[in-house]
Amino acid sequence: MSQPELEVADSVGRLMEFWGFKRPMGRIWTLLYLAPDPLGAAEIGEALRMSAGAVSMAMGELVKWGAVKKSWRPGERRDFYEAETSIGRLVQRVLRERELALVRGFGEALEAALRGLPSDRGQKPGALAFKRERLAELRRLARLGESLLTALVAGKTVDPTPILKMYGGGS
Repeated sequence: MSQPELEVADSVGRLMEFWGFKRPMGRIWTLLYLAPDPLGAAEIGEALRMSAGAVSMAMGELVKWGAVKKSWRPGERRDFYEAETSIGRLVQRVLRERELALVRGFGEALEAALRGLPSDRGQKPGALAFKRERLAELRRLARLGESLLTALVAGKTVDPTPILKMYGGGS
């Protein structure tokens, strides 16, 4: 792997780390994405100066996320790997399986909090109404986030106007 390719692999690794994945996953995916033919784990480790164990662990995660798929060569007993080349499909899967689940859980927690608020007794006048309104605002945000993520996952065009209107950035 050339120095410019290693720099790209490191940049993608940092980007994936920012998204909450391990940096080696991004480096391996990039190596495979730039490779004209599937590579074996030993070749990956050698190119990226990674141990067999580190390659194996990262490869398991990449396969689980659908970012890498196994392939075989006739007459070979070992596995070879190639990158998923549809970046849009990768992003959709992460949004569906991680971010959308997180936003849905947030919405459910807000619903439970609204149902579990105590009565007005013993509170400063208007305090409960204030809390209900704030929780309702967060619930609206969670619903909006869920609908936007659902649209993105479905491959639909997303209109940011509702967000802008809801939070003062639109006309």
